[in-house]
Amino acid sequence: MSEHFDVIVIGGGPGGYVAAIRCAQLGLATACIDDRTGADGKPSLGGTCLNVGCIPSKALLDSSEQFHRLEHQFAAHGISVENPAMDVAQMQMRKQGIVDSLTGGIGTLFKANKVTPIHGHGRLMADKNVAILDTESGELRQTISAHNIILATGSIPVELPSVPFDGQFIVDSTGALEFDRVPQRLGIIGAGVIGLELGSVWRRLGSEVVLLEALDKFLPTADANVSREAARQFKKQGLDIRLGAMVEKVNATPNGLQMVYTVGGEEQSVEVDRVVVAVGRKPATQGLLAADCGVSTDQRGFIEVDDHCRTGESGVWAIGDAVRGPMLAHKASEEGVAVAERIAGKPGHVDFNLVPWVIYTDPEIAWAGRTEAQLKEDGVAFKSGSFPFAATGRAKAMENAVGMVKIVAHAETDRVLGVHMIGPHVSELIAECVVAMAFHGSSEDLARIVHAHPTLSEAVHEAALAVEKRAIHKFG
Repeated sequence: MSEHFDVIVIGGGPGGYVAAIRCAQLGLATACIDDRTGADGKPSLGGTCLNVGCIPSKALLDSSEQFHRLEHQFAAHGISVENPAMDVAQMQMRKQGIVDSLTGGIGTLFKANKVTPIHGHGRLMADKNVAILDTESGELRQTISAHNIILATGSIPVELPSVPFDGQFIVDSTGALEFDRVPQRLGIIGAGVIGLELGSVWRRLGSEVVLLEALDKFLPTADANVSREAARQFKKQGLDIRLGAMVEKVNATPNGLQMVYTVGGEEQSVEVDRVVVAVGRKPATQGLLAADCGVSTDQRGFIEVDDHCRTGESGVWAIGDAVRGPMLAHKASEEGVAVAERIAGKPGHVDFNLVPWVIYTDPEIAWAGRTEAQLKEDGVAFKSGSFPFAATGRAKAMENAVGMVKIVAHAETDRVLGVHMIGPHVSELIAECVVAMAFHGSSEDLARIVHAHPTLSEAVHEAALAVEKRAIHKFG
Protein backbone atom coordinates (compact mmCIF):
# COMPACT_ATOMS: atom_id res chain seq x y z
CA MET A 1 0.00 0.00 0.00
CA SER A 2 1.40 3.44 -0.98
CA GLU A 3 2.13 6.15 1.56
CA HIS A 4 -0.65 8.73 1.77
CA PHE A 5 -0.44 12.47 2.52
CA ASP A 6 -2.85 15.36 2.74
CA VAL A 7 -0.77 17.26 0.16
CA ILE A 8 2.02 16.30 -2.22
CA VAL A 9 4.00 19.11 -3.87
CA ILE A 10 5.99 18.24 -6.99
CA GLY A 11 8.82 20.75 -7.27
CA GLY A 12 11.01 22.33 -4.60
CA GLY A 13 11.50 25.82 -6.04
CA PRO A 14 10.13 29.13 -4.70
CA GLY A 15 6.60 28.04 -5.54
CA GLY A 16 6.85 24.45 -4.37
CA TYR A 17 8.82 24.74 -1.15
CA VAL A 18 6.80 27.76 0.02
CA ALA A 19 3.54 25.93 -0.75
CA ALA A 20 4.77 22.88 1.16
CA ILE A 21 5.73 24.91 4.24
CA ARG A 22 2.44 26.80 4.26
CA CYS A 23 0.48 23.55 3.92
CA ALA A 24 2.38 22.12 6.89
CA GLN A 25 1.75 25.28 8.91
CA LEU A 26 -1.96 24.76 8.29
CA GLY A 27 -1.80 21.27 9.80
CA LEU A 28 -1.68 19.28 6.56
CA ALA A 29 0.60 16.24 6.25
CA THR A 30 2.82 17.34 3.37
CA ALA A 31 5.51 15.84 1.16
CA CYS A 32 7.65 17.74 -1.35
CA ILE A 33 9.26 15.89 -4.27
CA ASP A 34 12.22 17.49 -6.03
CA ASP A 35 14.78 16.08 -8.45
CA ARG A 36 17.53 18.71 -8.39
CA THR A 37 21.06 17.70 -7.44
CA GLY A 38 23.61 20.29 -6.30
CA ALA A 39 27.23 20.74 -7.27
CA ASP A 40 28.20 18.34 -4.48
CA GLY A 41 26.01 15.56 -5.90
CA LYS A 42 23.50 15.83 -3.07
CA PRO A 43 19.81 16.80 -3.26
CA SER A 44 19.45 20.59 -3.46
CA LEU A 45 16.11 22.23 -2.81
CA GLY A 46 15.25 25.73 -4.01
CA GLY A 47 14.69 25.13 -7.70
CA THR A 48 16.20 27.26 -10.45
CA CYS A 49 15.93 30.44 -8.38
CA LEU A 50 18.19 29.46 -5.51
CA ASN A 51 20.47 27.09 -7.40
CA VAL A 52 21.11 28.56 -10.85
CA GLY A 53 18.94 31.66 -11.18
CA CYS A 54 17.90 34.54 -8.95
CA ILE A 55 20.36 34.04 -6.11
CA PRO A 56 23.62 33.13 -7.87
CA SER A 57 23.04 35.79 -10.53
CA LYS A 58 22.53 38.47 -7.88
CA ALA A 59 25.66 37.31 -6.09
CA LEU A 60 27.68 37.74 -9.28
CA LEU A 61 25.97 41.03 -10.07
CA ASP A 62 26.96 42.35 -6.66
CA SER A 63 30.56 41.13 -6.97
CA SER A 64 30.95 42.65 -10.42
CA GLU A 65 29.36 45.92 -9.28
CA GLN A 66 31.80 46.19 -6.40
CA PHE A 67 34.70 45.68 -8.81
CA HIS A 68 33.28 48.25 -11.24
CA ARG A 69 32.92 50.81 -8.46
CA LEU A 70 36.46 50.13 -7.35
CA GLU A 71 37.74 50.78 -10.86
CA HIS A 72 35.53 53.70 -11.88
CA GLN A 73 33.83 55.37 -8.90
CA PHE A 74 36.01 55.09 -5.80
CA ALA A 75 38.37 57.84 -7.01
CA ALA A 76 35.55 60.38 -6.62
CA HIS A 77 35.43 59.42 -2.93
CA GLY A 78 39.16 59.94 -2.53
CA ILE A 79 39.89 56.22 -2.54
CA SER A 80 42.68 55.06 -4.82
CA VAL A 81 43.74 51.50 -5.57
CA GLU A 82 46.48 50.50 -8.00
CA ASN A 83 45.98 47.66 -10.46
CA PRO A 84 42.78 46.12 -9.04
CA ALA A 85 42.18 42.54 -10.12
CA MET A 86 39.22 40.18 -10.02
CA ASP A 87 39.77 36.64 -8.77
CA VAL A 88 37.00 34.86 -10.69
CA ALA A 89 37.52 31.62 -8.78
CA GLN A 90 37.00 33.41 -5.46
CA MET A 91 33.96 35.21 -6.85
CA GLN A 92 32.46 31.89 -7.92
CA MET A 93 33.31 30.32 -4.56
CA ARG A 94 31.51 33.13 -2.75
CA LYS A 95 28.48 32.69 -5.01
CA GLN A 96 28.37 28.95 -4.36
CA GLY A 97 28.64 29.49 -0.62
CA ILE A 98 25.58 31.73 -0.69
CA VAL A 99 23.69 29.14 -2.75
CA ASP A 100 24.65 26.31 -0.42
CA SER A 101 23.60 28.29 2.64
CA LEU A 102 20.16 29.13 1.28
CA THR A 103 19.37 25.75 -0.26
CA GLY A 104 20.46 24.02 2.93
CA GLY A 105 18.25 26.39 4.86
CA ILE A 106 15.18 25.06 3.07
CA GLY A 107 15.95 21.60 4.36
CA THR A 108 16.10 23.05 7.87
CA LEU A 109 12.77 24.79 7.32
CA PHE A 110 11.23 21.52 6.10
CA LYS A 111 12.44 19.76 9.22
CA ALA A 112 11.11 22.51 11.49
CA ASN A 113 7.70 22.42 9.79
CA LYS A 114 7.58 18.62 9.46
CA VAL A 115 7.51 18.59 5.66
CA THR A 116 8.67 15.26 4.22
CA PRO A 117 11.32 15.85 1.49
CA ILE A 118 11.59 13.20 -1.22
CA HIS A 119 14.40 13.26 -3.78
CA GLY A 120 13.34 11.99 -7.17
CA HIS A 121 11.34 12.82 -10.27
CA GLY A 122 7.64 13.06 -9.54
CA ARG A 123 5.05 12.10 -12.15
CA LEU A 124 1.33 12.62 -11.65
CA MET A 125 -0.65 9.46 -12.31
CA ALA A 126 -4.39 8.76 -12.29
CA ASP A 127 -6.46 9.14 -9.09
CA LYS A 128 -3.94 11.55 -7.52
CA ASN A 129 -1.21 8.97 -7.26
CA VAL A 130 2.36 10.18 -7.75
CA ALA A 131 5.10 7.95 -9.10
CA ILE A 132 8.59 8.74 -7.81
CA LEU A 133 11.24 7.89 -10.39
CA ASP A 134 14.97 7.62 -9.85
CA THR A 135 16.63 10.80 -11.16
CA GLU A 136 19.36 8.87 -12.99
CA SER A 137 17.85 5.60 -14.18
CA GLY A 138 14.24 6.74 -14.46
CA GLU A 139 13.13 3.55 -12.71
CA LEU A 140 10.09 3.59 -10.45
CA ARG A 141 11.10 3.74 -6.80
CA GLN A 142 7.72 4.08 -5.12
CA THR A 143 4.20 5.44 -5.51
CA ILE A 144 2.53 7.79 -3.04
CA SER A 145 -0.85 9.50 -3.01
CA ALA A 146 -2.60 12.51 -1.52
CA HIS A 147 -5.95 14.28 -1.25
CA ASN A 148 -4.38 17.27 -3.02
CA ILE A 149 -1.47 17.61 -5.44
CA ILE A 150 0.37 20.87 -6.20
CA LEU A 151 2.39 20.92 -9.42
CA ALA A 152 5.29 23.39 -9.15
CA THR A 153 7.95 22.16 -11.53
CA GLY A 154 9.14 25.58 -12.71
CA SER A 155 10.79 26.28 -16.05
CA ILE A 156 13.89 25.61 -18.13
CA PRO A 157 15.84 27.74 -20.64
CA VAL A 158 14.63 27.79 -24.24
CA GLU A 159 17.16 26.32 -26.68
CA LEU A 160 17.31 27.62 -30.25
CA PRO A 161 17.35 24.77 -32.80
CA SER A 162 19.84 26.73 -34.90
CA VAL A 163 22.14 27.40 -31.92
CA PRO A 164 22.25 24.22 -29.80
CA PHE A 165 23.97 24.27 -26.43
CA ASP A 166 27.35 22.57 -26.20
CA GLY A 167 27.83 23.25 -22.49
CA GLN A 168 31.17 25.01 -22.97
CA PHE A 169 31.19 27.68 -25.66
CA ILE A 170 27.44 27.97 -26.34
CA VAL A 171 25.58 27.93 -23.04
CA ASP A 172 22.31 28.82 -21.37
CA SER A 173 21.92 31.15 -18.40
CA THR A 174 23.15 28.44 -16.03
CA GLY A 175 26.37 28.05 -17.98
CA ALA A 176 26.88 31.82 -18.02
CA LEU A 177 26.94 31.77 -14.22
CA GLU A 178 29.74 29.21 -14.17
CA PHE A 179 32.46 30.80 -16.34
CA ASP A 180 35.87 30.20 -14.76
CA ARG A 181 37.41 33.19 -16.54
CA VAL A 182 36.23 36.46 -18.03
CA PRO A 183 35.52 35.99 -21.76
CA GLN A 184 37.30 38.58 -23.88
CA ARG A 185 34.29 38.76 -26.24
CA LEU A 186 30.86 37.60 -25.13
CA GLY A 187 27.82 37.30 -27.38
CA ILE A 188 24.36 37.13 -25.85
CA ILE A 189 21.25 36.21 -27.82
CA GLY A 190 18.39 38.11 -26.21
CA ALA A 191 18.37 41.53 -24.53
CA GLY A 192 15.65 40.82 -22.01
CA VAL A 193 15.97 40.55 -18.24
CA ILE A 194 18.32 37.55 -18.22
CA GLY A 195 20.49 38.77 -21.08
CA LEU A 196 20.93 42.23 -19.58
CA GLU A 197 21.80 40.93 -16.12
CA LEU A 198 24.32 38.40 -17.40
CA GLY A 199 25.76 40.91 -19.85
CA SER A 200 26.19 43.41 -17.02
CA VAL A 201 28.14 40.92 -14.90
CA TRP A 202 30.76 40.12 -17.52
CA ARG A 203 30.93 43.63 -19.03
CA ARG A 204 31.87 45.07 -15.63
CA LEU A 205 34.63 42.49 -15.36
CA GLY A 206 36.10 43.42 -18.73
CA SER A 207 34.27 41.51 -21.46
CA GLU A 208 33.31 43.11 -24.74
CA VAL A 209 29.59 42.27 -24.72
CA VAL A 210 27.23 42.33 -27.68
CA LEU A 211 23.54 41.54 -27.22
CA LEU A 212 21.51 40.54 -30.28
CA GLU A 213 17.78 41.15 -29.76
CA ALA A 214 15.20 39.98 -32.30
CA LEU A 215 12.66 42.63 -31.32
CA ASP A 216 12.88 46.11 -32.85
CA LYS A 217 12.04 47.77 -29.51
CA PHE A 218 14.19 47.65 -26.39
CA LEU A 219 12.42 46.43 -23.21
CA PRO A 220 8.95 46.77 -24.79
CA THR A 221 7.07 45.83 -21.62
CA ALA A 222 8.67 48.63 -19.62
CA ASP A 223 7.60 52.28 -19.54
CA ALA A 224 8.87 54.15 -22.61
CA ASN A 225 10.84 56.72 -20.57
CA VAL A 226 12.41 53.98 -18.47
CA SER A 227 13.32 51.98 -21.57
CA ARG A 228 14.97 54.99 -23.23
CA GLU A 229 16.96 55.86 -20.11
CA ALA A 230 18.03 52.24 -19.68
CA ALA A 231 19.25 52.05 -23.27
CA ARG A 232 21.22 55.26 -22.77
CA GLN A 233 22.86 54.08 -19.55
CA PHE A 234 23.73 50.63 -20.91
CA LYS A 235 25.30 52.19 -24.00
CA LYS A 236 27.45 54.40 -21.74
CA GLN A 237 28.55 51.26 -19.89
CA GLY A 238 29.69 49.67 -23.14
CA LEU A 239 26.92 47.13 -23.69
CA ASP A 240 26.50 46.81 -27.47
CA ILE A 241 22.76 46.17 -27.91
CA ARG A 242 21.64 45.50 -31.48
CA LEU A 243 17.87 45.45 -32.07
CA GLY A 244 15.98 43.69 -34.84
CA ALA A 245 18.81 41.15 -35.02
CA MET A 246 17.65 37.64 -35.94
CA VAL A 247 20.38 35.13 -35.18
CA GLU A 248 20.61 32.52 -37.94
CA LYS A 249 23.52 30.40 -36.76
CA VAL A 250 26.78 30.31 -34.83
CA ASN A 251 29.86 29.02 -36.62
CA ALA A 252 33.10 27.79 -35.09
CA THR A 253 36.15 29.69 -36.35
CA PRO A 254 39.90 29.38 -35.69
CA ASN A 255 39.60 32.37 -33.35
CA GLY A 256 36.36 31.51 -31.57
CA LEU A 257 32.76 31.77 -32.70
CA GLN A 258 31.00 33.72 -35.42
CA MET A 259 27.42 34.81 -34.71
CA VAL A 260 25.58 35.22 -38.00
CA TYR A 261 22.43 37.34 -37.90
CA THR A 262 20.19 39.42 -40.13
CA VAL A 263 18.95 42.98 -39.66
CA GLY A 264 16.31 44.17 -42.12
CA GLY A 265 17.11 41.26 -44.40
CA GLU A 266 20.82 42.07 -44.50
CA GLU A 267 23.20 39.40 -43.20
CA GLN A 268 25.80 40.50 -40.67
CA SER A 269 28.15 38.76 -38.27
CA VAL A 270 30.16 39.34 -35.13
CA GLU A 271 33.11 37.42 -33.70
CA VAL A 272 32.95 36.31 -30.05
CA ASP A 273 34.58 33.77 -27.73
CA ARG A 274 31.45 32.50 -26.03
CA VAL A 275 27.72 32.69 -26.65
CA VAL A 276 24.93 32.83 -24.09
CA VAL A 277 21.43 31.99 -25.32
CA ALA A 278 18.95 34.01 -23.23
CA VAL A 279 15.79 34.03 -25.32
CA GLY A 280 13.41 33.07 -22.53
CA ARG A 281 12.22 30.07 -20.59
CA LYS A 282 9.57 27.39 -21.04
CA PRO A 283 7.58 25.34 -18.51
CA ALA A 284 9.34 22.23 -17.20
CA THR A 285 6.37 19.92 -17.68
CA GLN A 286 7.81 17.25 -19.95
CA GLY A 287 7.41 13.84 -18.30
CA LEU A 288 5.35 15.32 -15.47
CA LEU A 289 1.87 14.14 -16.46
CA ALA A 290 0.67 10.63 -17.22
CA ALA A 291 -1.81 10.47 -20.08
CA ASP A 292 -4.68 9.48 -17.79
CA CYS A 293 -3.96 11.90 -14.91
CA GLY A 294 -6.72 14.33 -15.95
CA VAL A 295 -4.46 17.38 -16.24
CA SER A 296 -3.86 19.07 -19.60
CA THR A 297 -1.28 21.46 -21.01
CA ASP A 298 -1.53 24.01 -23.79
CA GLN A 299 0.54 24.02 -26.99
CA ARG A 300 3.47 25.69 -25.24
CA GLY A 301 3.53 23.19 -22.38
CA PHE A 302 1.89 25.36 -19.71
CA ILE A 303 -0.45 23.52 -17.37
CA GLU A 304 -3.97 24.80 -17.89
CA VAL A 305 -5.48 26.30 -14.73
CA ASP A 306 -8.25 28.69 -13.76
CA ASP A 307 -7.83 31.98 -11.90
CA HIS A 308 -7.42 30.05 -8.63
CA CYS A 309 -4.70 27.66 -9.93
CA ARG A 310 -7.09 24.69 -10.21
CA THR A 311 -6.40 22.24 -13.03
CA GLY A 312 -9.08 20.22 -14.80
CA GLU A 313 -8.67 17.43 -12.24
CA SER A 314 -10.31 17.90 -8.85
CA GLY A 315 -7.75 18.28 -6.08
CA VAL A 316 -4.85 18.94 -8.47
CA TRP A 317 -3.39 22.45 -8.57
CA ALA A 318 -0.54 24.08 -10.47
CA ILE A 319 1.52 27.20 -9.75
CA GLY A 320 4.56 29.25 -10.74
CA ASP A 321 6.42 29.10 -14.04
CA ALA A 322 4.49 25.99 -15.07
CA VAL A 323 1.28 28.05 -15.48
CA ARG A 324 0.14 31.30 -17.10
CA GLY A 325 1.46 34.63 -15.92
CA PRO A 326 4.90 36.11 -15.34
CA MET A 327 7.78 33.73 -14.67
CA LEU A 328 8.83 35.35 -11.41
CA ALA A 329 9.88 33.66 -8.18
CA HIS A 330 7.77 35.93 -5.98
CA LYS A 331 4.68 35.31 -8.10
CA ALA A 332 5.24 31.55 -7.71
CA SER A 333 5.65 31.85 -3.93
CA GLU A 334 2.46 33.85 -3.49
CA GLU A 335 0.53 31.40 -5.66
CA GLY A 336 1.90 28.60 -3.48
CA VAL A 337 0.66 30.30 -0.31
CA ALA A 338 -2.73 31.03 -1.87
CA VAL A 339 -3.23 27.43 -3.01
CA ALA A 340 -2.20 26.07 0.39
CA GLU A 341 -4.77 28.30 2.05
CA ARG A 342 -7.48 27.33 -0.44
CA ILE A 343 -6.80 23.67 0.26
CA ALA A 344 -7.20 24.40 3.97
CA GLY A 345 -10.54 26.14 3.33
CA LYS A 346 -9.18 29.67 3.66
CA PRO A 347 -9.52 32.58 1.18
CA GLY A 348 -6.17 32.50 -0.62
CA HIS A 349 -5.56 35.47 -2.90
CA VAL A 350 -2.99 36.85 -5.37
CA ASP A 351 -3.43 40.15 -7.21
CA PHE A 352 -1.69 39.52 -10.53
CA ASN A 353 -2.04 43.20 -11.45
CA LEU A 354 0.35 44.16 -8.66
CA VAL A 355 3.24 41.77 -9.21
CA PRO A 356 6.43 43.90 -9.23
CA TRP A 357 9.03 43.41 -11.95
CA VAL A 358 12.73 44.05 -11.33
CA ILE A 359 15.83 43.98 -13.51
CA TYR A 360 18.96 43.91 -11.34
CA THR A 361 21.27 45.83 -13.64
CA ASP A 362 22.97 49.07 -12.62
CA PRO A 363 20.92 51.18 -12.69
CA GLU A 364 18.19 48.87 -11.47
CA ILE A 365 14.82 48.86 -13.20
CA ALA A 366 11.52 48.20 -11.44
CA TRP A 367 7.85 48.64 -12.16
CA ALA A 368 4.39 47.58 -11.08
CA GLY A 369 0.96 48.21 -12.53
CA ARG A 370 0.26 49.63 -15.96
CA THR A 371 2.24 51.80 -18.36
CA GLU A 372 1.03 54.95 -20.10
CA ALA A 373 0.94 53.04 -23.40
CA GLN A 374 -1.34 50.36 -21.93
CA LEU A 375 -3.67 52.96 -20.45
CA LYS A 376 -3.86 54.84 -23.75
CA GLU A 377 -4.68 51.61 -25.58
CA ASP A 378 -7.49 50.89 -23.10
CA GLY A 379 -8.82 54.45 -23.28
CA VAL A 380 -8.15 55.20 -19.61
CA ALA A 381 -7.58 58.87 -18.81
CA PHE A 382 -4.48 59.38 -16.68
CA LYS A 383 -1.99 61.91 -15.39
CA SER A 384 1.64 61.35 -14.48
CA GLY A 385 4.57 62.86 -12.68
CA SER A 386 8.25 62.02 -12.63
CA PHE A 387 11.31 63.00 -10.66
CA PRO A 388 15.03 62.43 -11.36
CA PHE A 389 17.43 60.88 -8.86
CA ALA A 390 19.90 63.57 -9.96
CA ALA A 391 17.87 66.01 -7.84
CA THR A 392 18.10 63.92 -4.66
CA GLY A 393 20.86 64.50 -2.14
CA ARG A 394 21.20 60.85 -1.20
CA ALA A 395 21.77 59.66 -4.77
CA LYS A 396 24.39 62.37 -5.28
CA ALA A 397 26.14 61.41 -2.06
CA MET A 398 26.20 57.81 -3.29
CA GLU A 399 27.78 58.91 -6.59
CA ASN A 400 24.84 57.20 -8.30
CA ALA A 401 22.46 59.99 -9.35
CA VAL A 402 20.99 58.44 -12.51
CA GLY A 403 17.45 57.51 -13.49
CA MET A 404 14.06 58.60 -12.25
CA VAL A 405 10.71 57.62 -10.73
CA LYS A 406 7.44 57.99 -12.64
CA ILE A 407 3.98 57.66 -11.09
CA VAL A 408 0.88 57.24 -13.26
CA ALA A 409 -2.51 57.98 -11.68
CA HIS A 410 -6.13 57.99 -12.83
CA ALA A 411 -7.08 61.41 -14.18
CA GLU A 412 -10.26 61.66 -12.08
CA THR A 413 -9.86 59.47 -8.99
CA ASP A 414 -6.08 60.00 -8.63
CA ARG A 415 -5.69 56.30 -7.82
CA VAL A 416 -2.15 55.12 -8.59
CA LEU A 417 -2.31 52.86 -11.65
CA GLY A 418 1.38 52.27 -12.27
CA VAL A 419 4.84 53.14 -10.97
CA HIS A 420 7.99 52.90 -13.10
CA MET A 421 11.55 53.39 -11.89
CA ILE A 422 15.13 53.24 -13.03
CA GLY A 423 17.92 54.12 -10.64
CA PRO A 424 19.77 53.08 -7.48
CA HIS A 425 18.06 50.43 -5.33
CA VAL A 426 14.68 50.78 -7.04
CA SER A 427 14.17 47.05 -6.41
CA GLU A 428 13.55 48.12 -2.81
CA LEU A 429 11.72 51.38 -3.52
CA ILE A 430 9.02 49.70 -5.62
CA ALA A 431 7.59 47.95 -2.54
CA GLU A 432 6.26 51.20 -1.06
CA CYS A 433 4.36 51.89 -4.25
CA VAL A 434 2.95 48.35 -4.49
CA VAL A 435 1.59 48.74 -0.95
CA ALA A 436 -0.03 52.03 -1.89
CA MET A 437 -1.59 50.47 -4.98
CA ALA A 438 -2.80 47.43 -3.04
CA PHE A 439 -4.71 49.74 -0.72
CA HIS A 440 -6.08 51.72 -3.69
CA GLY A 441 -3.94 54.67 -2.70
CA SER A 442 -3.71 57.89 -4.64
CA SER A 443 -0.75 60.00 -5.71
CA GLU A 444 -1.99 62.48 -3.11
CA ASP A 445 -1.57 59.80 -0.43
CA LEU A 446 2.07 59.26 -1.39
CA ALA A 447 2.62 63.00 -1.65
CA ARG A 448 1.37 63.64 1.90
CA ILE A 449 3.40 60.88 3.56
CA VAL A 450 6.56 62.17 5.25
CA HIS A 451 9.67 60.60 3.73
CA ALA A 452 12.97 60.71 5.59
CA HIS A 453 15.67 63.06 4.32
CA PRO A 454 18.07 62.38 2.78
CA THR A 455 16.86 59.13 1.23
CA LEU A 456 16.30 57.68 -2.20
CA SER A 457 12.61 57.33 -1.32
CA GLU A 458 12.30 61.11 -1.61
CA ALA A 459 12.23 60.54 -5.38
CA VAL A 460 8.97 58.64 -4.90
CA HIS A 461 7.60 61.47 -2.78
CA GLU A 462 8.56 64.13 -5.32
CA ALA A 463 7.21 62.08 -8.25
CA ALA A 464 3.88 61.88 -6.43
CA LEU A 465 3.95 65.66 -5.96
CA ALA A 466 4.80 66.03 -9.65
CA VAL A 467 1.57 64.30 -10.66
CA GLU A 468 -0.15 67.54 -9.66
CA LYS A 469 2.75 69.67 -10.94
CA ARG A 470 3.88 70.65 -7.44
CA ALA A 471 7.24 68.92 -7.01
CA ILE A 472 9.47 71.04 -4.78
CA HIS A 473 12.95 70.19 -6.01
CA LYS A 474 12.31 69.89 -9.74
CA PHE A 475 13.16 72.53 -12.31
CA GLY A 476 10.53 73.20 -14.97
